[in-house]
Amino acid sequence: MAFSLWLTLLAACVVISFTPGAGAINTMGNSLTHGFRRAIWGILGQQAALVVLIAIVAAGVGVLVASSPVLFAIIRYAGAAYLAYLGIRLILQRPVVVTEPASDPRADLAPEMAGAEETTATTAGPGVVMESRWSMFRRGLWVNLLNPKAIVFFLAFLPQFIRPGEPLLSQYVAVAVTVVAVDIAVMWGFFALAAQGFRRFTRTARGQRVIDRVFGALFLAVAVLLAFLH
Repeated sequence: MAFSLWLTLLAACVVISFTPGAGAINTMGNSLTHGFRRAIWGILGQQAALVVLIAIVAAGVGVLVASSPVLFAIIRYAGAAYLAYLGIRLILQRPVVVTEPASDPRADLAPEMAGAEETTATTAGPGVVMESRWSMFRRGLWVNLLNPKAIVFFLAFLPQFIRPGEPLLSQYVAVAVTVVAVDIAVMWGFFALAAQGFRRFTRTARGQRVIDRVFGALFLAVAVLLAFLH
């Protein structure tokens, strides 16, 4: 890939990553609830989904999804239902107030509950029950993966930076690495960091309820947009 073309790709990726969406909401919610460092697990799940979507488009499956109204609708409504589930779960979630200090260095050493959605009993700070890393990763994966419009977007986006006369594998790898690197930098370095300014609200039961309801409402709003806007 020519350097000038890669610079164009880089600029496009930065603009796209800064566009608010379900991934940004998920990242900010993780950062608020579990802290800046642990938010990376949800971000990595979102990146795994982006790699899968790029592979789907590269394999030509994206054309099938884009050209099949039924398949597109199935994935679209499944994605909307999942986001709605996340939103309702946040809104109904009961706050848990604990007394461990927020700076406890043992927080990141909490045992994992492999394959489970439940949280562990270890705390990440005042008022926070720590979710397992695998649960955060899996949630991030599904948030980005159950979005057929992302497939269609990549279907329109990727061909602009792929030259058929050159080796395709190396080009798709370059695109995937750039997309993932930029998205991690923006999600972790901007959205997760920005959320830390509001983390003081998670130290009280009332603050937790407000944060949970705000982010729950945002997930529901994105779900409605995904389900009803074409």
